[in-house]
Amino acid sequence: MIIRKLFKFENAHIVRGCTTQRCSKNIHGHSYKVEVLLESDHLDNGQMVYDFGLIKHNIKELIDSFDHTITLWSEDDKEYLLDMKKHSSRWIELPVSPSAEQFARVFFIIIEQILQNTIMSNGEQGIKLNSIIVHETDTGYAQAFDIDAHSINMGYIDLQKICFSNDILSSWDNENLWNDIIFKKGIANPKKI
Repeated sequence: MIIRKLFKFENAHIVRGCTTQRCSKNIHGHSYKVEVLLESDHLDNGQMVYDFGLIKHNIKELIDSFDHTITLWSEDDKEYLLDMKKHSSRWIELPVSPSAEQFARVFFIIIEQILQNTIMSNGEQGIKLNSIIVHETDTGYAQAFDIDAHSINMGYIDLQKICFSNDILSSWDNENLWNDIIFKKGIANPKKI
């Protein structure tokens, strides 16, 4: 069975090297929609694949980090990178260009890592990330599956090379969340209310 959760955020970027000059030479923004599709052939103690309330915790926090943020490519012009960081308190630097395709791959790897390190506490079993869909516009999206997320042909994504501004890090409930994800520490689900 597959379940889906939709997230939204506003983000700015430049996609260097793309065919469209407006996109490759100008900062511009999008109203993104991100669909997280989880799958399992088991149901938990609440007879759900995975409680949507749990998705609102760490996964939502990471995706929300991209809201009202400029996303930068670490291989871009160094002067441009410094200027963007100097003039924006919310920025994220990726080791890949911030295209919809790469966003889908980045989110896949991050969420996969969160799920692998989550301490399941309500009988959840066999939870797998099916895919991530990133809608850059109402009419265009990119969808990444496991094979895409880990494809060397599309560029290796090293989580340790993803940098979040201090403003973003300090907004998280758990300021150590990123280190917990990178270094594969157990991430507890929130306690039942």
